[in-house]
Amino acid sequence: MIELAFQKNEQGLLPAIVQDYTSGEVLMLAFINQLAWEKTLATGKAHYWSRSRGQLWLKGESSGHVQLVREILVDCDADTVIYKVEQLGGAACHTGYRSCFYRRVEAGQLVPVFQNKVFEPEQVYGRKE
Repeated sequence: MIELAFQKNEQGLLPAIVQDYTSGEVLMLAFINQLAWEKTLATGKAHYWSRSRGQLWLKGESSGHVQLVREILVDCDADTVIYKVEQLGGAACHTGYRSCFYRRVEAGQLVPVFQNKVFEPEQVYGRKE
């Protein structure tokens, strides 16, 4: 088993930067704990630790927008990873956009980078996100 430095953080969480495997586009940032790491390695599907729900989370469990892990990079301190993924369903963000980083700062305002959503959250989750 590949050992990561989960003990560096009192919650046992490490950041996972998620990129599109083909384009390199940053899709999201999430957190992993030891269990999420082990499940990701075992299944090839991205698992994370949901801080808001306090539980293990398989990306795409509700939406079907699963992330197939194609490559994993580990930093020099073994306390941050990059998952290079194939994003199924076209969207990584629960708000319906391809990337969670769908806005940029311009003149003190948040301006959408992408105009069109891949899906409407109400249709996928049954609630507005």
